[in-house]
Amino acid sequence: MNKIYKLSIILIVIGCLSSCNNDFLNLNPKTQLSEEVFFKTPDDFRSALNGTYSVLQEGNMYGSNWYVFSEIPSDNTSNQLSGSVSDQDEFDKYYIRTLNPYLANFWNTSYNGIYRANTIISRIDAIEMDADLKERYKLEATFLRSLMYYNLVRVFGDVPLVKQPITIQESYQLTRAKVEDVYTSIIADLKLAEKLPASYTGNDIGRATSGAAKSLLGSIYMTLSDFKKAQTIFEEVIQSGKYQLLENTVGDINIDGYASIFDPNNHNHKESIFDVQFKKGGFGEGSGFANNFAPENSGTNVVPVGGTGGNNLPTMDMFNAYEDNDLRRDYSMALGYYNAQKSNEWVNALHITKYKDTPYQSYDSNNNWPVIRYADVLLMYAEALNENGETTKACDYLNMVRRRGFGYSTNEVSPYDKNTTNKNAFKDLVDNERRVELAFEGHRWFDLIRTEKAVEVMKSKGFKLNATNLICPIPQEQIDLNKNLTQNEYIIEPK
Repeated sequence: MNKIYKLSIILIVIGCLSSCNNDFLNLNPKTQLSEEVFFKTPDDFRSALNGTYSVLQEGNMYGSNWYVFSEIPSDNTSNQLSGSVSDQDEFDKYYIRTLNPYLANFWNTSYNGIYRANTIISRIDAIEMDADLKERYKLEATFLRSLMYYNLVRVFGDVPLVKQPITIQESYQLTRAKVEDVYTSIIADLKLAEKLPASYTGNDIGRATSGAAKSLLGSIYMTLSDFKKAQTIFEEVIQSGKYQLLENTVGDINIDGYASIFDPNNHNHKESIFDVQFKKGGFGEGSGFANNFAPENSGTNVVPVGGTGGNNLPTMDMFNAYEDNDLRRDYSMALGYYNAQKSNEWVNALHITKYKDTPYQSYDSNNNWPVIRYADVLLMYAEALNENGETTKACDYLNMVRRRGFGYSTNEVSPYDKNTTNKNAFKDLVDNERRVELAFEGHRWFDLIRTEKAVEVMKSKGFKLNATNLICPIPQEQIDLNKNLTQNEYIIEPK
């Protein structure tokens, strides 16, 4: 969305939805009055929609802490133990308290975004405006609602399913909808959102598209093990011709294509299907990944401007998951850094380097967050093909992605191609390929869960967990506010 950023009017009018108390939807009595005054014109709804997109930027969503839910519990990364960051250790070692602040913050932010989307969808029909634009705004809000519910249901399992604005009093009566009902609702929303434009121009670039809706729908079918439907919808995305892998520079072995995906000045490229948009420059719209993932106390040796969070530390297991000569490894992570303040002495400090940028100021970089990109779709498509008995064809799509990682063109045969007719062998190949291709992009933990390997894989690496640890406890404040909400069973293994 070049650029869909928060507007001051959103902070004044709709922003009140996220303030003032810990009620289920973070409502306050001023909200209803503000809505009555605000939602009058097409521009009001555009501003409201931009405000809904802006929820994705927030620290409790993709802006900072999504890795706590999607990477830390997996074998990709671990946490540091210092200060408030110790709360992340509960995700790393599976002893999450109901009072863990990451739970409450993610829940509240997600439902704030859902409330905003519901408000747009429910109110816009009453406004006189261009019919096509009205429909597009509704479908964009519908897509955003489906994405937020997808994350909620994967994190918490059964969750309240709210598809229209409700009052505080009504929120106290809500119960948790079954997982299958939540997915049914998400699928219905995304089938509507498939009617979104295939692409945009100008300042609308980066908004949700039909390709984004179809790709997210395919991901949901994969989560539900409906591989036939997944294959069909991914074929539509591939055959649309709207997306392509970014290629390495021809002529030598290099990682230019992969690097260009994450170039902070190369937003919304041909491989991008849906990114959360960020813009540095002191606008309050920058991302913090470069600072947040730099080693603690590394000064300006890793990131030239601002603080160093030391968060989301890659594991040696992740380092070893890369094959020899896989150029993605040294682009995505590092074992340490040279300290220029101490005669360039080497400091051992595993850290993520995938989100490179020179921040405008601390935690103010230009890196977008890739929610869905074309390589992700190709690898899910390959996985679906294999599940549907087309293993040979699946290898073709796996190899397209692999070749770039080893420095080749995606369409040239390389010495690193994998070819097998064994379905189970291919499962292992695509699992690891997704791990290294999509490292630190928020996929690994949910991939382990949907392939039913989470407990087995993590136990084999020394972690103590059980099947109840695959979803998080409901935040205690929600249980206290609404006696109709039940708590998840979450059994902590003896350490």
